[in-house]
Amino acid sequence: MSNNGTVAQQSRVTVPSPGCLAALMVPLVAVLIAASVLMVMHCRQERANERNKAEEALERTADLAHSYARDMVVAPNGFPGQEVVRGIAERHDGRLLSYARSVDSLTTIVRFFGEYEDTNMFGVSHSRAYHCYSIVLRKEAEGAPQAKTSPLEECNVI
Repeated sequence: MSNNGTVAQQSRVTVPSPGCLAALMVPLVAVLIAASVLMVMHCRQERANERNKAEEALERTADLAHSYARDMVVAPNGFPGQEVVRGIAERHDGRLLSYARSVDSLTTIVRFFGEYEDTNMFGVSHSRAYHCYSIVLRKEAEGAPQAKTSPLEECNVI
């Protein structure tokens, strides 16, 4: 009661006990931790899948380089000209970067492309992996050209 004889209105504020608050927070924190662990695992798996697809595409570039070298060896009339070499490279998904011809050898540097699909939560994107190879054709003693294919670390010849 108040001083003048009326009933005073009281407001009560209740605070949950610490045990009750912990009982509410523990499941919430557990769900957040589980969700973050699953997201991290999913991202790692996506990156691993993309690396594997890129490595497979680079392996395909090596196959393209070897088939390019075989076509260069069987080209008629000795060493082919630059335009013929460019055409052979393009047939094998390559781009001629360098052409150097001498009396008994032909050295070309070609960038080969391997495409792969990258699937992520935003959809499917088409990516390209590339690798450069130096292909040297030399005439042997019997006159037949022999090819040597070497991968290059950088494609800085343009």
